[in-house]
Amino acid sequence: MSILSIRHLTRYRYRKPVGFGEHRMMFRPLESYDQRLISADLVIGPEPCLIRNVHDVFGNCVAIARFAERASELSFESRVTLDHRPLPAFAGVDGEIEAYGGTMPFAYSPEDMPDLLRSMERQYPDPDGALERWARSFLRHDGRTSLQTLLAEITQAIYSEFRYATRLQGAAQSPAETLAWRTGTCRDFAVLMMEAVRTLGLAAQFVSGYLYCPPRPADLPVKLGGGHTHAWVRVYLPVCGWVEFDPTNGIVGNTDLIRVAIARDPRQALPLSGGWSGEAGDYLGMDVEVEVLSEHDRVGTRAALHGSQPPGQADVALAS
Repeated sequence: MSILSIRHLTRYRYRKPVGFGEHRMMFRPLESYDQRLISADLVIGPEPCLIRNVHDVFGNCVAIARFAERASELSFESRVTLDHRPLPAFAGVDGEIEAYGGTMPFAYSPEDMPDLLRSMERQYPDPDGALERWARSFLRHDGRTSLQTLLAEITQAIYSEFRYATRLQGAAQSPAETLAWRTGTCRDFAVLMMEAVRTLGLAAQFVSGYLYCPPRPADLPVKLGGGHTHAWVRVYLPVCGWVEFDPTNGIVGNTDLIRVAIARDPRQALPLSGGWSGEAGDYLGMDVEVEVLSEHDRVGTRAALHGSQPPGQADVALAS
C-alpha cells in the first residue's frame, strides 16, 4: 500500500488580458479496487463563473469550467491524495502471479463481443501492412502463442528498441510514423501498442494518468514519463479482465501507474482542453508541473531539508 500525493499545475500566459472559452479537465483519478481517492482539490485562477462535474461516455470524471472575466494568465492546479494498491497483472486466487492460459489464435466470447467491438477497431491506416507485420512477428510459428507472453514481449520490445522523446503538445504520432522513426513519447508508444494488438484481434484502450517514480539505486534506469502526465495501454483478457501495459517503461501491470482517464483514442483523454479569444500574438506559452510523491518521499525530503539547513532555518524552508 502507498499513499500518493499528486500535484498537477498547468499555467497559460498571455501578453495582455484575453477571453477564455469553456475548458474541460480530466485530473481526478478513477476509483477502483486498486486505487482509492482520499482527497481531491482543484484551484482555478481566475475563478470560473461556473464549474460542473460530469462523467463522459467511458465513465471518466470530467470537470467543465466557464469564465466571465478576462486575464493575462490562466492556471489550473489539481491536488490529489490517494491510496494506491497495485496488483500483479496475472494473479491467482492467492494473489501470486500465475500463468494465464489464453493463447493465439484467439476469439472473445459472443457475450463479450458487442461491448468490445469499438475497442477492437483500428483507428489508424496501415497502407503497406507494416504495423500488422510487426505485430505478427511476435507470434510463434511452431505452435500456439501464449497471450501473456505475446503482450509482455511487445511491451518489452517497445521499451528496449525505441527511443523516448518528450513532446508536451500536439497529437500522437501514427503507429506507422513511430515504427519508421523508432522514437516517440509515451502517448506515441501507447498508440503503437494499442493499434498493434488490435491487428491481432484484441480489444485495447488508451489510458492517461500519472507515473510515480520512486527513488532508485544509481545502477537502475530511471523511469520515463515522470514530471508530466503519462500514457499507457490496457488490453482485455478473459478471466483477467483489463490488464495494463506501459511500453514506455516496460511495465506489465499497474505498478506505479495512476489511472485517470480511459478512452478508445488519445484525443478522448486530454487532461486539459479549451480555447481563448484574443490576437494571435497574445499567447506567450504554457507551463506544466506534475509531482507525484509518496508518504515515504515526503519524510525523506523533510529529513534532507533539516540536515542541510542551518539551525532555525528548516521550519522556514518547509513553511514556504
